[in-house]
Amino acid sequence: MQNYGTKAKVGDTEINVYSEGSGSVTLVFMAGSGVGCPALEYKPLYRRLSDRYRIAVIEKAGYGLSGEAKTERTVENLAEESRAALKALDILPPYVLVPHSYSGFEAIWWANTYPDEVKAVLGLDMGFPNMMKAQAAQIPHEKKVAMVKKSAALMQKIAKRGLLDKLLRNKTVNASGLLSGNELTDEEKKTYEEVYYKNITSPAVSKESILAEANAAKAHSTGYLKCPACFAVSNMKSPVKSLTWQQAAKDYSEKCNADIHLFDEGHMMYAFIPDKLASLFSDFLEKNSIA
Repeated sequence: MQNYGTKAKVGDTEINVYSEGSGSVTLVFMAGSGVGCPALEYKPLYRRLSDRYRIAVIEKAGYGLSGEAKTERTVENLAEESRAALKALDILPPYVLVPHSYSGFEAIWWANTYPDEVKAVLGLDMGFPNMMKAQAAQIPHEKKVAMVKKSAALMQKIAKRGLLDKLLRNKTVNASGLLSGNELTDEEKKTYEEVYYKNITSPAVSKESILAEANAAKAHSTGYLKCPACFAVSNMKSPVKSLTWQQAAKDYSEKCNADIHLFDEGHMMYAFIPDKLASLFSDFLEKNSIA
């Protein structure tokens, strides 16, 4: 397995952070739920930005090459561990947060709790509290827990690398298409796959999922985002009938006066339209004099 990044001691675990590029602000990529190898997952996008900005990809506990999670997966613990890892590695503010999916809750909490640290948020199909509120209203917590346990059991079966793994390959390890595309080198593809399977049964993922409703509520308790924000939003299917994924993003963006851009390339759009996203985010930062 190819090693990458630098580990920082945070509490009773180690957080791995991959960094490249240089600039007066750091773009902090924050992983979505269950993304096994964040440092390579988001490479198609960040490699198109690292000529202008410093990049830091945080692999939270239980992800990538980081150690196991030793604390409860609350939004405040997630954010504080990310902050501690960056500072331990002398990657200091100001930051531009780039959250994908679940980490949207962490980004909102972080940006509103430490406004002096965060210059902007660039949402990569990030999760919004109003979407989670709608989901919680229609899916009882007990049912959610049962769904999480069922998913974890499926991952245990896939981890055995048998027929089920082969049948579901393009919905699991190759869901982003990175293993069949040309964004990663052959060596990186091998590392990506090895790290993915190393983390496929990580307890942190299930624990985060069970706390999603509570974490979204905590994020929302800090208010709507107050810093400049640009949201790239996919056509992902909503988990509930009452609110579409894109409508949730539109409603939230109106409340915080954010730029919003709709795409139909799916939840892992960073792997399919990295050039568009790099241009979109660069233009937004330039427009807001964040360089």
